[in-house]
Amino acid sequence: MRIPLLVGLVLLQAVIHVQTKLVVVPVSVTDGQGRSVGGLSQDSFQLFDNGQPRPIAVFHRGNVPVTLGLIIDRSQSMRPKTAALLGVVTALLYPSRPDDELFAVDFNDRVSYALPADQSFTSDRAALGSALAAARAEGRTALYDGVAEGLRHLQNGHAGKHALIVVSDGGDNASRQTYDQVLALARQSDAVIYAIGLLGHSVAEEEEDADLLRRLCRDTGGLALFPKTPEENVPLAIQIARDLREQYTLGFVPPDHGKGTAFRRLEVRVTATGHGRLHVRTRAGYATGEEKAPTIDRDGR
Repeated sequence: MRIPLLVGLVLLQAVIHVQTKLVVVPVSVTDGQGRSVGGLSQDSFQLFDNGQPRPIAVFHRGNVPVTLGLIIDRSQSMRPKTAALLGVVTALLYPSRPDDELFAVDFNDRVSYALPADQSFTSDRAALGSALAAARAEGRTALYDGVAEGLRHLQNGHAGKHALIVVSDGGDNASRQTYDQVLALARQSDAVIYAIGLLGHSVAEEEEDADLLRRLCRDTGGLALFPKTPEENVPLAIQIARDLREQYTLGFVPPDHGKGTAFRRLEVRVTATGHGRLHVRTRAGYATGEEKAPTIDRDGR
C-alpha cells in the first residue's frame, strides 16, 4: 500500500517521537563509477526484513529537510588541526537549507553543546559555525559519549531525515560509554552516521578506534572518510554532504516482534533499466525493543 507523500512524511518525522512502528531506511545508490544515481522510482526498490519482503509504505527521493548534528572532537590532539576542522565544518554546513535543523556536540573529557542551553536547533549555519570556531581544543577524547549524545538529541528533531557527522582524529580514552552501547543506540535510531577522520600520523591504538568508527558508519549506511592530505579535507566533506542530500528514503511497517530486544537485518535491492549494475548502501538492520545507554546532561556530566 502506498501512503500519500504528505502522510508518509508525517509518519517519517514521528517514527521516534510517538513510537510508531514505521522503520525508516535511508538508501544511497551509486553506479559502477561511484556516482550517485538519482531519479529512480519506488518500483526500482525491493526491501527485505530478515530475508522477508516488505511492502514499501513511504518513499521519498532527493533533497528533503534534515536534522543534522555535527559531532566535533575538541580534545588536545585536535589543537594543531583547528584550521582543517573549521574548513571541514564550513563545507559540511554550506549545503544546508533554511528548513534544516542543525546542532553541534563538542567533546573532549566532557560532552557539551555549541548552541545555548535554551536552543535545541538552529537553521543559521553561520551562527553555528561561529560557535564552533570559539571552542578550545583541550583534554582527552570521549568520542563514544559525543556520538551517543548526538543520537539522543536527534530524537528531538522533526525533519524527515536524521544524520550525524563526526569530525575527529580517532581514538577514545575518556568515554563513560562503550562502542557496543553506542551501536545499540544507533540501531534503534533512523540516523545515518558519517565521519571525517583527521588522523594525521596516528598511533596504532587510534587506528583501531578509527576502524570502529568505520564500522559504526557502515552499520548505519553512512561513510567514514579519512583524508590522506590536507588538500583532501574539504572535497571529502563535500562528498559526504552531497551523499546525505542525494539519498532515497524508504519506510515500512514491520510485523509485531513481541517484547524484548532483537536485531533484524535489512537488505535493499535496486534494479533500473539503462543504469547497469547499481551499488546500494543502507543501514545493516534495526533493533526491536529498547536499550538505553547512560544519559549525559547538556553540561557533560
